[in-house]
Amino acid sequence: MTLSGYAAVPVQSPAELTARWRRLLEPPVFGTRSLWCAWFDADGRQSPVVVPVDDLPVPPDPSIYDGLRGLNATVIDAHAGPGGHLAMALCRPGPATVVDGDDAWVAALSEVFDGLTAQTWSLHLAAGGTVLPLVEPDAWLGHRNA
Repeated sequence: MTLSGYAAVPVQSPAELTARWRRLLEPPVFGTRSLWCAWFDADGRQSPVVVPVDDLPVPPDPSIYDGLRGLNATVIDAHAGPGGHLAMALCRPGPATVVDGDDAWVAALSEVFDGLTAQTWSLHLAAGGTVLPLVEPDAWLGHRNA
C-alpha cells in the first residue's frame, strides 16, 4: 500500500499516531489477523509505504521474527534514517478488548524490537471498529530533539 497525502503531515505524538492509524485503517474492522507496519522519520514524516503482513497466526510464530527485523532495517535505511520510528498495528477480528493472543504478540514484538538503537517502535490494536495503543514509544519523534 502506498500513501500520498499522509506523508506530508508529520506525526508528533502518540495521540497523533493513534489518530493516523484510525484514518489509515478506516474502518478498523477485520476478518483475519494481520500486522500493519508504517515508518516515520525523526521529524514525524511518514514513509509513503505501509506494509501489511497477512495471515498472522494467533500465537506468535518465531519463524517470522527475522523477516520483520529485515523489513524494518530495509525501510529504516531507505526512508526513515536514524531516529526513525516503526509503528505497527495488530489488526484482528473481534472486539477491541485485549486478549491473551494480543498480549503474546506484545511480548513477541518486544523480544524482536526492544534492542533497536537509534529507533523507537510502537504497537496499536485495531479491532471491533476502534484503534487503541498497546505499546507506546519510549520517546516520540519530534520530542527527541526538543
